[in-house]
Amino acid sequence: MSKLEEALEKANTIRESMEKQVTSKPVFVNKDVLKRVNNEYIVTINQNDSPVAEEYRRLKSMLIRQTKADFLNTIMITSAVESEGKTLTSINLAIALAQEIDHSILLIDADMRKPMIHEYLGITYKYGLSDYLTRNIDISEVLIKTGIGNLVLLPAGSSVSNPVELLSSVRMKALVREIKNRYMDRYIIFDTPPILPVADALTIGSIVDGVIFVIQEGNAKRTTIQEAMNRTKDLNVLGVVYNNVTEINLDGHYSHYYRYGYKNKEKQ
Repeated sequence: MSKLEEALEKANTIRESMEKQVTSKPVFVNKDVLKRVNNEYIVTINQNDSPVAEEYRRLKSMLIRQTKADFLNTIMITSAVESEGKTLTSINLAIALAQEIDHSILLIDADMRKPMIHEYLGITYKYGLSDYLTRNIDISEVLIKTGIGNLVLLPAGSSVSNPVELLSSVRMKALVREIKNRYMDRYIIFDTPPILPVADALTIGSIVDGVIFVIQEGNAKRTTIQEAMNRTKDLNVLGVVYNNVTEINLDGHYSHYYRYGYKNKEKQ
C-alpha cells in the first residue's frame, strides 16, 4: 500500500465516536468580526460547537504535538489542484490555533494568483505581501489585526504578473527567516496555490518547516493527487487533511460534510 493510500485510509478511519460531545471554549472574537465574517464554512467562528470545528481543533492539537519539540512554526497549506479546500483549511486551522493562549498566529495569503482569505474574513487592505516584496515598505504596514483572538493577517497584496519570482526572491526568504525567529511562540500559516498548475507552492515549501496537503473526497483523481505528492518528495510533508468525506449519521442516514483527518508522513 502506498503512503497516499495509507493516508486516505487512516484519515477516513482514525476517528473517535461522534456520539461523544466535546465542550470547548470559543475563541475570543470582536463583535465587529462576527458581523463581517458571515460565512458558514468558517466553522471555527460560526459553528464553534460543531463536529467539524472539533475536527479542526483535533488537527491543531496534532500539529502542535508534532512540531513543538523543534518548534517547526512555519507551515504551508496546499493541494494538488483547485477546489480542494486548502484556503478554508488554512483559515480554520489558523483560528483554531489562535485559541491557544500560548501562541500568536500569523496567517499569510501567499496565493497571489487567486487570493481569497481577505474576502472570507471580510477585510480590506492597502498593502500586502506582494507590495512588501516589491516596495520599500516596513513589515508593520502589511500586518492586519483580525480581531479574532491573537490572529494577524498578511494579505496577498496587489496583483502581480510574476508571483513565483517574488516568492523565490532573496527578500521573501529573508522575510520567512525574520518572522520565524522574531517571535518563538508564533505559528505562521501560509496559504498557497495548488501544486500542479504553478510552481509557487513548491517554491514556498522549500523555505518553510513543514507542509500540510489537503485532499477533498471526489475531486481530484488519485493519479493527479499522486503526481502532486510525488512533487513534494523533497519537502517535509507533515500530514494529509482529507475533507468533505461522506459520513453515516448516528441515525443511519448518509450526509456530506467537512471532516478532517490527519496522518503523519512515515519516514522513507
